[in-house]
Amino acid sequence: MAIRIVRLGSPRAPDEGPRIGTVRRPPRGVPKADFARLDWYDTWYPELAPSAETMKLGQAANTTHDAAAWASFTRRYRAEMAEPAAARTLDLLATLSHTANFSVGCYCEHEARCHRGQLRGLLAERGAALQP
Repeated sequence: MAIRIVRLGSPRAPDEGPRIGTVRRPPRGVPKADFARLDWYDTWYPELAPSAETMKLGQAANTTHDAAAWASFTRRYRAEMAEPAAARTLDLLATLSHTANFSVGCYCEHEARCHRGQLRGLLAERGAALQP
């Protein structure tokens, strides 16, 4: 049992379990009824996505390849995830990871330059079982 950190829209692993979309917006041009069938997500949970302002920082850092800007994004996102509701959600997911398979994800191509890389770290810090 474990959490997979995935790119939404990518093919599912055979034992992946339900997908949680930790994104600010649903996929464009895709009917809601097709989100799961097309491997986007089963449940939309934007509460674990960066705020719009923080997301802009991350996008700018990726555009300019600025390490300091990326560090700023990381600090802001981690501060958002330290808020009580987000922290409780991360604690819950970490606990569930020991008894169920599921995944969390985002649209970004590269996990290392996406909030889902930070999610992996936050879940690991809480003792979650994570797929590599």
